[in-house]
Amino acid sequence: MTAGRSPVRSRSGPGPTALATHTFFAVPPFETGMSWRGLFERADAFDVDVPAVRAALADQREAATDERATADGRPDESEPTADPDRGPDSDPDRESEPDPVDSSPARVVADADVLAADLLVGGDARDALDVARAHSWVTLVASDPLLDEAEAVVAALAAGDPDLAADWRTQIETLCEPVGHPAGDHPALASAYRGGAMHVLTFAEGLRSAGAGAAIRGRVETSVKHPRAFATLFDPESLYEAVEGGEYPGPDRDPRE
Repeated sequence: MTAGRSPVRSRSGPGPTALATHTFFAVPPFETGMSWRGLFERADAFDVDVPAVRAALADQREAATDERATADGRPDESEPTADPDRGPDSDPDRESEPDPVDSSPARVVADADVLAADLLVGGDARDALDVARAHSWVTLVASDPLLDEAEAVVAALAAGDPDLAADWRTQIETLCEPVGHPAGDHPALASAYRGGAMHVLTFAEGLRSAGAGAAIRGRVETSVKHPRAFATLFDPESLYEAVEGGEYPGPDRDPRE
């Protein structure tokens, strides 16, 4: 498949956080007994930056890979494979996997580093995920392994609040559309492939390189980008017209509820 172009453009106006200051919402906020505002306030107690998140994720993936290698009796690997779909001939379990969802520019995957940084750091990650929190027609796609990775990072970096990771998991699951993929695949790329997400947000420079991008687009109709790029280029007016039809009504959810 070849990557499609989503209707995004550069703009000088307010970012998604500013867009979310509207008072009225057509869709009720999530009701889980926990708000994003409350989670962010708790996370502010921890001095965490993106490099710390990336390091914790690398440690978590290395430990998980060692565990899989020991269980399977095969050589160690430093990362889950970046190939989101190695083909059913390489793994009999893939034959039972559901067909991928049709691709859409309104479907997004955030890698585990972006998910964790949204909570613990804010900044670019939070601006990007505010797009999904503020718009019910923008779908954040995630597999259980992807959420597992992010939850493990939060637990490692916010150990002073032992319930924060679990509370975050409860809240993020109300936002995400779940998707399944075979074990061993890169959780973010496989989620994008299976979930039809045309955007993958990550801080990993390796995934955002020109070579990696070309290889990924050869298999998946998606674009891997820094969360800042996604938040900056997000154009809700043209995207809404393309995927929903009609005039953009504005944000319909409070991104802090």
